[in-house]
Amino acid sequence: MSNYAPSSETHGPPRRRPAKGLYLLPSIFTAGNMAAGYYAISQAIQGTANDPWHFDQAAKALGIAIVLDFCDGLIARATNTASAFGKELDSLADVITFGVAPAVLALMWGFRMLPQGIGPGLRMRVVQLGAIASFVFLLAGASRLARFNIQTNPQPSNPGRPDRKYFVGMPIPAAAGSIAAVVHLINGNPLQTWWLSIGWAVYMFAIAFLMVCTWRFFSFKGINFRQPQNFRWLIAMGAIIALIFFSSEYVLFALALVYILSGVLARLWFVLRRSSLPPPPPRQDEASHA
Repeated sequence: MSNYAPSSETHGPPRRRPAKGLYLLPSIFTAGNMAAGYYAISQAIQGTANDPWHFDQAAKALGIAIVLDFCDGLIARATNTASAFGKELDSLADVITFGVAPAVLALMWGFRMLPQGIGPGLRMRVVQLGAIASFVFLLAGASRLARFNIQTNPQPSNPGRPDRKYFVGMPIPAAAGSIAAVVHLINGNPLQTWWLSIGWAVYMFAIAFLMVCTWRFFSFKGINFRQPQNFRWLIAMGAIIALIFFSSEYVLFALALVYILSGVLARLWFVLRRSSLPPPPPRQDEASHA
Protein backbone atom coordinates (compact mmCIF):
# COMPACT_ATOMS: atom_id res chain seq x y z
CA MET A 1 0.00 0.00 0.00
CA SER A 2 1.10 3.50 -0.69
CA ASN A 3 2.16 5.82 2.07
CA TYR A 4 -0.40 8.26 3.37
CA ALA A 5 0.59 11.85 2.63
CA PRO A 6 -1.59 14.40 4.44
CA SER A 7 -2.57 17.54 2.56
CA SER A 8 -2.66 21.01 4.02
CA GLU A 9 -6.37 20.56 4.79
CA THR A 10 -5.86 17.30 6.68
CA HIS A 11 -5.88 17.46 10.44
CA GLY A 12 -4.23 15.03 12.80
CA PRO A 13 -0.89 13.24 12.76
CA PRO A 14 0.17 11.42 9.60
CA ARG A 15 -0.14 7.65 9.45
CA ARG A 16 3.17 5.95 10.14
CA ARG A 17 4.54 3.40 7.79
CA PRO A 18 4.65 -0.09 9.38
CA ALA A 19 8.02 -1.37 10.49
CA LYS A 20 9.78 -3.61 7.99
CA GLY A 21 9.65 -6.56 10.34
CA LEU A 22 5.86 -6.46 10.38
CA TYR A 23 5.73 -7.34 6.68
CA LEU A 24 7.15 -10.77 7.53
CA LEU A 25 4.42 -11.54 10.04
CA PRO A 26 1.63 -12.43 7.56
CA SER A 27 4.12 -14.43 5.47
CA ILE A 28 5.04 -16.50 8.55
CA PHE A 29 1.41 -17.57 8.87
CA THR A 30 1.31 -18.26 5.13
CA ALA A 31 4.39 -20.48 5.50
CA GLY A 32 2.62 -22.29 8.34
CA ASN A 33 -0.37 -22.73 6.08
CA MET A 34 1.87 -24.30 3.43
CA ALA A 35 3.55 -26.53 6.01
CA ALA A 36 0.17 -27.82 7.16
CA GLY A 37 -0.72 -28.61 3.55
CA TYR A 38 2.54 -30.49 3.05
CA TYR A 39 1.94 -32.44 6.24
CA ALA A 40 -1.59 -33.29 5.08
CA ILE A 41 -0.24 -34.68 1.80
CA SER A 42 2.40 -36.76 3.59
CA GLN A 43 -0.20 -38.20 5.95
CA ALA A 44 -2.72 -38.91 3.17
CA ILE A 45 -0.28 -41.02 1.18
CA GLN A 46 0.62 -43.04 4.29
CA GLY A 47 -2.94 -43.88 5.24
CA THR A 48 -4.30 -47.40 4.86
CA ALA A 49 -7.40 -49.29 5.94
CA ASN A 50 -5.37 -50.63 8.87
CA ASP A 51 -3.93 -47.20 9.77
CA PRO A 52 -6.82 -44.77 9.19
CA TRP A 53 -5.43 -42.29 11.70
CA HIS A 54 -3.14 -40.94 8.96
CA PHE A 55 -6.19 -39.77 7.04
CA ASP A 56 -7.63 -38.20 10.16
CA GLN A 57 -4.34 -36.40 10.80
CA ALA A 58 -4.42 -35.06 7.25
CA ALA A 59 -7.95 -33.75 7.77
CA LYS A 60 -6.93 -32.07 11.04
CA ALA A 61 -3.94 -30.46 9.31
CA LEU A 62 -6.26 -28.94 6.72
CA GLY A 63 -8.40 -27.52 9.52
CA ILE A 64 -5.33 -25.91 11.10
CA ALA A 65 -4.34 -24.53 7.70
CA ILE A 66 -7.73 -22.83 7.36
CA VAL A 67 -7.18 -21.05 10.67
CA LEU A 68 -3.67 -19.96 9.61
CA ASP A 69 -4.97 -18.73 6.25
CA PHE A 70 -7.60 -16.63 8.02
CA CYS A 71 -4.99 -15.24 10.40
CA ASP A 72 -2.51 -14.13 7.74
CA GLY A 73 -5.12 -12.01 5.97
CA LEU A 74 -6.44 -10.65 9.23
CA ILE A 75 -2.97 -9.65 10.41
CA ALA A 76 -2.08 -8.09 7.04
CA ARG A 77 -5.18 -5.90 7.15
CA ALA A 78 -4.81 -5.03 10.83
CA THR A 79 -1.15 -4.03 10.52
CA ASN A 80 -1.48 -2.45 7.06
CA THR A 81 1.23 -4.76 5.72
CA ALA A 82 -0.53 -6.17 2.66
CA SER A 83 1.86 -6.46 -0.29
CA ALA A 84 2.00 -7.89 -3.79
CA PHE A 85 4.54 -10.47 -2.65
CA GLY A 86 2.31 -11.60 0.21
CA LYS A 87 -0.66 -11.89 -2.13
CA GLU A 88 1.22 -14.07 -4.60
CA LEU A 89 2.73 -16.22 -1.85
CA ASP A 90 -0.69 -16.70 -0.31
CA SER A 91 -2.18 -17.79 -3.65
CA LEU A 92 0.60 -20.32 -4.25
CA ALA A 93 0.22 -21.66 -0.72
CA ASP A 94 -3.53 -21.99 -1.21
CA VAL A 95 -3.07 -24.05 -4.36
CA ILE A 96 -0.87 -26.49 -2.43
CA THR A 97 -2.77 -26.58 0.85
CA PHE A 98 -6.37 -26.23 -0.29
CA GLY A 99 -6.02 -27.66 -3.80
CA VAL A 100 -3.43 -30.41 -3.98
CA ALA A 101 -3.67 -31.64 -0.37
CA PRO A 102 -7.47 -32.19 -0.24
CA ALA A 103 -7.42 -33.68 -3.76
CA VAL A 104 -4.79 -36.24 -2.67
CA LEU A 105 -6.66 -36.91 0.58
CA ALA A 106 -9.97 -37.38 -1.24
CA LEU A 107 -8.40 -39.77 -3.76
CA MET A 108 -6.55 -41.91 -1.23
CA TRP A 109 -9.33 -41.97 1.36
CA GLY A 110 -12.34 -42.32 -0.90
CA PHE A 111 -11.11 -44.52 -3.75
CA ARG A 112 -7.67 -46.07 -3.39
CA MET A 113 -8.57 -48.05 -0.26
CA LEU A 114 -11.43 -49.96 -1.90
CA PRO A 115 -11.00 -53.71 -1.33
CA GLN A 116 -10.01 -55.97 -4.22
CA GLY A 117 -12.98 -58.23 -3.50
CA ILE A 118 -15.46 -55.98 -5.28
CA GLY A 119 -14.01 -57.02 -8.63
CA PRO A 120 -10.87 -55.74 -10.35
CA GLY A 121 -12.77 -54.20 -13.27
CA LEU A 122 -15.28 -52.33 -11.11
CA ARG A 123 -12.61 -51.20 -8.68
CA MET A 124 -10.43 -49.85 -11.49
CA ARG A 125 -13.34 -47.86 -12.94
CA VAL A 126 -14.24 -46.38 -9.57
CA VAL A 127 -10.63 -45.43 -8.87
CA GLN A 128 -10.42 -43.79 -12.32
CA LEU A 129 -13.59 -41.85 -11.53
CA GLY A 130 -11.99 -40.76 -8.27
CA ALA A 131 -8.86 -39.59 -10.06
CA ILE A 132 -11.00 -37.50 -12.43
CA ALA A 133 -13.05 -36.04 -9.56
CA SER A 134 -9.90 -35.16 -7.61
CA PHE A 135 -8.35 -33.45 -10.62
CA VAL A 136 -11.55 -31.51 -11.34
CA PHE A 137 -11.56 -30.36 -7.71
CA LEU A 138 -7.94 -29.20 -8.03
CA LEU A 139 -8.58 -27.48 -11.36
CA ALA A 140 -11.66 -25.72 -10.04
CA GLY A 141 -9.76 -24.53 -6.98
CA ALA A 142 -6.90 -23.13 -9.04
CA SER A 143 -9.38 -21.45 -11.40
CA ARG A 144 -11.20 -19.97 -8.41
CA LEU A 145 -7.95 -18.46 -7.12
CA ALA A 146 -7.01 -17.11 -10.55
CA ARG A 147 -10.41 -15.45 -10.93
CA PHE A 148 -10.16 -13.96 -7.46
CA ASN A 149 -6.72 -12.50 -8.22
CA ILE A 150 -7.64 -10.81 -11.50
CA GLN A 151 -11.06 -9.45 -10.54
CA THR A 152 -11.02 -6.30 -8.46
CA ASN A 153 -14.78 -6.19 -7.88
CA PRO A 154 -16.43 -9.50 -8.83
CA GLN A 155 -20.22 -9.42 -8.89
CA PRO A 156 -22.28 -12.41 -7.76
CA SER A 157 -25.15 -13.63 -9.90
CA ASN A 158 -27.47 -13.30 -6.88
CA PRO A 159 -26.42 -9.99 -5.27
CA GLY A 160 -27.23 -9.40 -1.64
CA ARG A 161 -27.22 -6.26 0.47
CA PRO A 162 -24.64 -3.70 -0.72
CA ASP A 163 -23.24 -3.26 2.78
CA ARG A 164 -22.44 -6.95 3.15
CA LYS A 165 -19.27 -8.64 1.91
CA TYR A 166 -19.57 -11.86 -0.02
CA PHE A 167 -17.33 -14.29 -1.85
CA VAL A 168 -18.24 -14.92 -5.47
CA GLY A 169 -18.19 -18.70 -5.50
CA MET A 170 -17.14 -20.87 -2.57
CA PRO A 171 -13.63 -19.92 -1.40
CA ILE A 172 -11.08 -22.68 -1.78
CA PRO A 173 -10.30 -22.95 1.98
CA ALA A 174 -13.98 -23.69 2.63
CA ALA A 175 -13.97 -26.25 -0.18
CA ALA A 176 -10.95 -27.98 1.35
CA GLY A 177 -12.63 -27.83 4.74
CA SER A 178 -15.72 -29.54 3.33
CA ILE A 179 -13.50 -32.43 2.21
CA ALA A 180 -11.61 -32.62 5.50
CA ALA A 181 -14.81 -32.43 7.58
CA VAL A 182 -16.23 -35.58 5.98
CA VAL A 183 -12.98 -37.51 6.51
CA HIS A 184 -12.74 -36.34 10.11
CA LEU A 185 -16.40 -37.19 10.74
CA ILE A 186 -15.66 -40.93 10.59
CA ASN A 187 -12.20 -40.62 12.15
CA GLY A 188 -10.37 -41.24 8.90
CA ASN A 189 -11.76 -44.71 8.22
CA PRO A 190 -11.58 -45.01 4.41
CA LEU A 191 -14.54 -45.91 2.22
CA GLN A 192 -14.87 -49.64 1.61
CA THR A 193 -17.99 -49.73 -0.59
CA TRP A 194 -17.95 -48.84 -4.27
CA TRP A 195 -21.29 -47.05 -4.30
CA LEU A 196 -20.21 -44.82 -1.42
CA SER A 197 -17.11 -43.95 -3.45
CA ILE A 198 -19.32 -42.96 -6.38
CA GLY A 199 -21.33 -40.74 -4.04
CA TRP A 200 -18.04 -39.25 -2.82
CA ALA A 201 -17.11 -38.43 -6.42
CA VAL A 202 -20.48 -36.70 -6.94
CA TYR A 203 -19.87 -34.70 -3.76
CA MET A 204 -16.47 -33.59 -5.05
CA PHE A 205 -17.91 -32.56 -8.41
CA ALA A 206 -20.54 -30.50 -6.57
CA ILE A 207 -17.90 -28.75 -4.44
CA ALA A 208 -15.85 -28.03 -7.58
CA PHE A 209 -18.91 -26.46 -9.21
CA LEU A 210 -19.59 -24.29 -6.17
CA MET A 211 -16.03 -22.94 -6.38
CA VAL A 212 -16.30 -21.80 -10.01
CA CYS A 213 -19.92 -20.64 -9.96
CA THR A 214 -20.90 -17.01 -9.40
CA TRP A 215 -23.13 -17.64 -6.40
CA ARG A 216 -22.43 -15.66 -3.27
CA PHE A 217 -21.04 -17.09 -0.04
CA PHE A 218 -20.70 -15.23 3.23
CA SER A 219 -17.35 -13.58 3.85
CA PHE A 220 -16.06 -13.21 7.38
CA LYS A 221 -13.84 -10.35 6.22
CA GLY A 222 -16.79 -8.03 6.75
CA ILE A 223 -16.73 -8.58 10.50
CA ASN A 224 -15.21 -5.62 12.32
CA PHE A 225 -14.64 -6.36 16.00
CA ARG A 226 -14.04 -2.67 16.66
CA GLN A 227 -17.75 -2.02 16.23
CA PRO A 228 -19.71 -2.73 19.44
CA GLN A 229 -22.56 -4.53 17.66
CA ASN A 230 -20.14 -7.06 16.19
CA PHE A 231 -18.88 -8.28 19.56
CA ARG A 232 -21.63 -10.88 19.44
CA TRP A 233 -19.41 -12.64 16.88
CA LEU A 234 -16.84 -13.12 19.63
CA ILE A 235 -19.43 -14.88 21.75
CA ALA A 236 -20.49 -17.05 18.82
CA MET A 237 -16.88 -17.91 17.97
CA GLY A 238 -16.13 -18.77 21.60
CA ALA A 239 -19.13 -21.10 21.71
CA ILE A 240 -18.10 -22.76 18.44
CA ILE A 241 -14.52 -23.26 19.66
CA ALA A 242 -15.83 -24.86 22.86
CA LEU A 243 -18.10 -27.20 20.87
CA ILE A 244 -15.22 -28.13 18.56
CA PHE A 245 -13.07 -28.96 21.58
CA PHE A 246 -15.65 -31.41 22.94
CA SER A 247 -17.04 -32.85 19.68
CA SER A 248 -14.97 -31.75 16.70
CA GLU A 249 -16.19 -34.47 14.32
CA TYR A 250 -19.86 -33.48 14.34
CA VAL A 251 -19.40 -29.74 14.83
CA LEU A 252 -16.93 -29.28 11.96
CA PHE A 253 -19.08 -31.37 9.63
CA ALA A 254 -22.16 -29.34 10.60
CA LEU A 255 -20.29 -26.07 10.00
CA ALA A 256 -19.15 -27.24 6.56
CA LEU A 257 -22.66 -28.38 5.65
CA VAL A 258 -24.23 -25.12 6.82
CA TYR A 259 -21.74 -23.06 4.81
CA ILE A 260 -22.40 -25.11 1.67
CA LEU A 261 -26.16 -24.82 2.08
CA SER A 262 -25.92 -21.09 2.76
CA GLY A 263 -24.70 -20.44 -0.77
CA VAL A 264 -27.09 -22.91 -2.38
CA LEU A 265 -30.14 -21.64 -0.49
CA ALA A 266 -29.21 -18.00 -1.11
CA ARG A 267 -29.10 -18.73 -4.84
CA LEU A 268 -32.41 -20.63 -4.70
CA TRP A 269 -34.07 -17.82 -2.75
CA PHE A 270 -32.86 -15.26 -5.29
CA VAL A 271 -34.22 -17.32 -8.21
CA LEU A 272 -37.61 -17.79 -6.54
CA ARG A 273 -37.87 -14.13 -5.61
CA ARG A 274 -36.93 -13.02 -9.12
CA SER A 275 -39.52 -15.34 -10.70
CA SER A 276 -42.25 -13.97 -8.40
CA LEU A 277 -41.60 -10.34 -9.34
CA PRO A 278 -43.76 -8.79 -12.09
CA PRO A 279 -42.07 -8.38 -15.48
CA PRO A 280 -40.43 -4.98 -16.04
CA PRO A 281 -42.40 -2.47 -18.13
CA PRO A 282 -41.45 -2.28 -21.82
CA ARG A 283 -38.93 0.33 -22.84
CA GLN A 284 -40.02 3.40 -24.75
CA ASP A 285 -38.49 2.27 -28.05
CA GLU A 286 -40.19 -1.12 -27.77
CA ALA A 287 -43.54 0.48 -26.95
CA SER A 288 -43.31 2.78 -29.97
CA HIS A 289 -42.84 -0.19 -32.34
CA ALA A 290 -45.69 -2.20 -30.78
